[in-house]
Amino acid sequence: MMRDGRTIPQFGLGVYDMSGPETYGAVRAALGASITHVDTAEWYYNEADVGRALADHLAESGTARSEYFITSKLMHNRGYEGTLADLRASLGRAGLDYFNLYLVHSPIGGPAIRREVWRALVDAKKEGLAASIGVSNFGVRHLGEMVAAGVELPVVNQIDLHPWMRHEDIVAACEAHGILLEAWAPLARGLKFDDPVLVGIAQKHKRDKAQVLLRWGLQHGFIVIPKSASPARIVSNANVFDFALDDEDMAALDALDEYLVTDWDVVDVE
Repeated sequence: MMRDGRTIPQFGLGVYDMSGPETYGAVRAALGASITHVDTAEWYYNEADVGRALADHLAESGTARSEYFITSKLMHNRGYEGTLADLRASLGRAGLDYFNLYLVHSPIGGPAIRREVWRALVDAKKEGLAASIGVSNFGVRHLGEMVAAGVELPVVNQIDLHPWMRHEDIVAACEAHGILLEAWAPLARGLKFDDPVLVGIAQKHKRDKAQVLLRWGLQHGFIVIPKSASPARIVSNANVFDFALDDEDMAALDALDEYLVTDWDVVDVE
């Protein structure tokens, strides 16, 4: 449950760095496997592919749009009017009337720009363009600005989050204000699949390494959105709700933190 009273599926599909038929196929596979949460972004240039896959799934399955949770994100922080224009353009590309969640993709631009961007998202929510609004890659200082200003707080902060990048300060700040954490690289891009601690825990549970990492995130209460274009891998990644890591496993994974940046680190920008 998000701080605005709406619910968000704790597991979803990420489509970063996919395009065209690859995106369409991955989303169709996920929706066909009863994964209802898909995370895209203006910056991924695949909002149209996600929207087309959703539309085709709805037409073939007879299910309702309301059963699915679609997230997108603002690429450029360029003020109030620019934010609303970009959000409407994203909806147009996706063929949607609203996003379930719309995020500010980064804090880049400075305090004044961030205030205007957020004001636009608050108004967009009132207009029904986004059911819920949040942020991505925001650090403690950026969140603190919002708290100090007394504005409506984001429901989610989507950050690089896995055992080798725990961002404990950001996690603590979000938890203190009821902001959910969403991991945009819950598998650490596969960079640590040969880590002996991870390998040992996977062998212990007779699970693959991706499933262990996803289970770690879920047990910390994080939302996880692993990326995959493989239908088999998409299904395997979602098969993580029938086992649990024990306290020893969790402690061992927690101890791996080394501030491993897997892609983009802007949590300390001005």
